[in-house]
This record gives sequence, C-alpha cells and structure tokens, in this order.
Amino acid sequence: MNTRTDKFSRLMESIPPSGIRKFFEMLIGHDDVISLSVGEPDFPTPWVMREEAFYHIEKGHTSYTGNRGLLELRQEICRYMERYRMFYNPETEILVTVGASEGVDASLRAILNPGDEIIVCQPCYVNYTPLAALCEATVVPIDTSVNGFYPTAAQIEKAITPKTKAIMMCSPNNPTGTMIPADELEKIAKLVVKNQLWCISDEIYCELAYDGSEHVSIGSFPGMKDYAIILNGFSKSFAMTGWRIGYIAAPADLITQMTKLHGYNSICAPIFSQYAAAEGLKNGWKDVEKMRLSYQQRRNLMVKEFNDMGLPVPEPKGAFYMFPDITSTGISSEEFATRLFQKHNVAVVPGSVFGLGGEGHIRVCYATAIDKIKVAMNRIAEFVAELREEQKQKQQG
Repeated sequence: MNTRTDKFSRLMESIPPSGIRKFFEMLIGHDDVISLSVGEPDFPTPWVMREEAFYHIEKGHTSYTGNRGLLELRQEICRYMERYRMFYNPETEILVTVGASEGVDASLRAILNPGDEIIVCQPCYVNYTPLAALCEATVVPIDTSVNGFYPTAAQIEKAITPKTKAIMMCSPNNPTGTMIPADELEKIAKLVVKNQLWCISDEIYCELAYDGSEHVSIGSFPGMKDYAIILNGFSKSFAMTGWRIGYIAAPADLITQMTKLHGYNSICAPIFSQYAAAEGLKNGWKDVEKMRLSYQQRRNLMVKEFNDMGLPVPEPKGAFYMFPDITSTGISSEEFATRLFQKHNVAVVPGSVFGLGGEGHIRVCYATAIDKIKVAMNRIAEFVAELREEQKQKQQG
C-alpha cells in the first residue's frame, strides 16, 4: 500500500472539480429532469457539416493531420476572422485545437511562469482560474458585477502590478451573456498595449449576438496583433460540442510555443472534425442564423418569466446564458440549485462557481427546446413561491 503523503500532485489536489460538471453528473439516470445547466445546443450539427465528415470517413481519411491542423481549415479560419477586422497568416498564426478549452490551457501554459499575475475578469467560465493555478501563477480576479457584468479599463488598470503578465476575458460572456461595449474594449486595448500585456480573449460565443448587437474583438484594435490571443471554436455557434474542434489565433512565435505542447498532449484535433469545420465556415451560415434566432426567442421568453417572478435579470446581449439574481429568496446559490434539482427536477448552476460577483445568482442556459423551457420556468416559479412562503413563515414565527 502506498503510504506516501505526497502521493498526488499538490497543485492538482489544490484545484476543485468543475462546478458545472458536478451538476451535469447529477443528471445521469434522471430522465425526468429538465437541464438548464450545461451550455450545449439542443440542435444537431448542421447537415452540410455532418455530410462532409461522412464523406471523408468513407474515403478513409482517418489519419493524423499536422500538429497545427489542416491548412484548408486554417485558411478558412483566417478568411472568417477578416469579418472582424483581424488578419492572420494561416501558415504561422493559427493553431487548431481540441475544443476551445484546450486553447485556454495551451495559452496559459505558454505564457505564464510561476509567480506571474494574471487578471481574470469574473464571473467567468470555470476553467480559467484552475488552469492558471496549475501554472503556479497568481490569479488576480476583478469583480465585473459592480459594472453590469463587464470589465472596465479603469478596473483593470487598478489591478495591474509589475508582476502582471496577462488579462483574461470573455465576450459574449459565460455565465452572464453580457458583451463588452466597443468603446470600453478600445480603452482596454490601449491599456494592454501600453503595459505590453498578453490579452487572452475567449470569443467562442461571438456568433450568438442578439437585437442587432455586433461582436467586436479586442484583437481588431491598433497594436493588438502583438498582444491578443484569440480563442474560438465551433462547439456553440455550429452545435459541434462533441466534435471537439476549436482554434487559437496569436502571434507566430507564441503559436510555435503552443504547438509544442499541443503536439505532446493532443497531437491534433480529429481529422473528420476539421473537415466538417472547414465546410461549416464555407456553407453553414444559414444554419447558424436559424439557431441564433431560435435562441433569441427563447431568451425573450425566459427574461420575461424571471422578471415576472421577481428574480431580476438583465437581458443578455449574446451567448445562450442568463444570470438571474436570486438574493431575494434568502438562500445561497448552491442551496437554490440543489433544492431546485431535488424537489422540482430542474438543473441550473449556482453562480458561486463562477468566481467574484457570482454568488446570489444562478446560471441558466436557454439552449434547450422552448417547450421544455416553458415547463422548467413553471417549476422554478413554483419553487420561488415556496421559498417566499418559507421566508414569510420565518418572519411571522
């Protein structure tokens, strides 16, 4: 029997398991539960992309690709990024990854040294902080809830020290659905260039913007080409979660460093996923638009329902999440999510797992069929009414 006290990596032991996956695992074996927890589209991958993958599988194209990914796909990615006024060399400045999550890990490990500081805009996706901690970097969180859930240049500037190496942000945001306004992005970009910091920008939800809102990338501002690390992928906008296909756009010398790690831990993204993604960038946009319009309809319904039941929620500008305020119920977000699941068969994610500014909220995903959303909202309304009755009884007692 192994009796060593240091049996496992101390760094690995120090990080918690994903708070999102915890609630996902709770769903297993519960077919009667409506999940508003995991950010997964309920649409299948567009047919043109599936057909392209079938074609290449039938042709026996099942080998490794080069570490950086198929050149055809990298070329299509570069053409796509030109829409957002960003211009990259497909040969040297694009790395195709196994989902955008691998892109987060590769970016952090390629730039951070032990003792470096990284500013993380929170609430944020749950993998940013643990992956930075595994690099032995110091995470410096900033609470965006004080400013409508998006970071400001003033907040970031206050957090910068001589040890600051990078800033990490996500717009449209997971978990809140907010987007950083273009004028604020411009100020942040100037701050990044002035201080010569890396800026990791997670833009996986950029095609899911509503009410005429247009995505603006921080990488499009003057001087940012040398400092921006743009993370994106196909899981959300093209409904390709299980295909595990994403990419990084960054300066060539940084891509070289990340490619070394990628070559060791992944080798390459699945070849059929790469062919399908390339086809999506060419011919999948009608399907993306249909999904986006459906999400917007679902968002409108859910926003109204939450506000009507007294759980205020700002209308999300993008992604497929919202972040209703549950503080009026008098219980924590963890208790709210747990009891809602146990008593009313609806799964949501407690806001506390997303860092500063998350407690007092729940993350609700509207990438679920609208008929299921309607049932779920009725169940949540019943639960909130029960909580209010509990509060009333406590006050009277």
